[in-house]
Amino acid sequence: MIPTRTALAKIAEWFAQAGIENPRREARILLAAAHGTDAAGLMARDMVDPASYEKLMGRRIAREPLAYITGHKEFWGLRFAVSPATLIPRPDSETLIEAALTLPVCESVLDLGTGTGCLMLAILHERPNAWGIGVDISPAAAALARQNARALGLEERSVFYAGFWAEALEHKFDLILSNPPYIPAADIAGLMPEVAKYEPASALAGGPDGLAAYHDIIAALPRLLAENGAAVLELGAGQAPYVMQIAADAGFLSQTRQDLSGVERALILTHRK
Repeated sequence: MIPTRTALAKIAEWFAQAGIENPRREARILLAAAHGTDAAGLMARDMVDPASYEKLMGRRIAREPLAYITGHKEFWGLRFAVSPATLIPRPDSETLIEAALTLPVCESVLDLGTGTGCLMLAILHERPNAWGIGVDISPAAAALARQNARALGLEERSVFYAGFWAEALEHKFDLILSNPPYIPAADIAGLMPEVAKYEPASALAGGPDGLAAYHDIIAALPRLLAENGAAVLELGAGQAPYVMQIAADAGFLSQTRQDLSGVERALILTHRK
């Protein structure tokens, strides 16, 4: 057994040597997870056993994402289970929630490429009268999203299934959400190792130019989007002009919303009147 503060300092030092950002913060999260507690509970412990955290620490030093190690990630103030079958929710994606909550109509929601279900479930959490369908090409991702809905008490208002975008759907929705794969395939190897080595390629690779999924999704909007509805799509940095042109060619009006870094992150599409 060693003092908790000593363990935290050692873990943070090893994380810093491995090139991990915010090593002290990550050391606290990992050590707390190893003991099934939070930061406050951890600091109430005077001593910890190195055997309790050494394997977890080794995984993080190998650059496995912390969220995969702890098994969860916070998004929009809600706790979501994560797994290697899903993309880890990012704070930047909360820009889509902010944009969607400004829309006047939101009773039916479709989430394409749902992953953990975080986008749709955050909306359902904020809109008690709304219901939604989440679709993901990965059966494991759809199952995990279903698990998250159950944990958040939203199971009765949500359905998740595995499929290719919305090809099996004919219903029209007030709100369509998607954080599609938008990274050019050739760029993935150059991403930080947490992403390139561990997150699912199917949730990252957007074809040669990163725009393949946008073509598929926008082509389906005329039959899926209600007359007064809107689609909110996540964008990669610098992609707004290209996706807006795809949308314009399909007959949609578009506007963007910036994330906290000033990147045009959310694209809001509506029918041209």
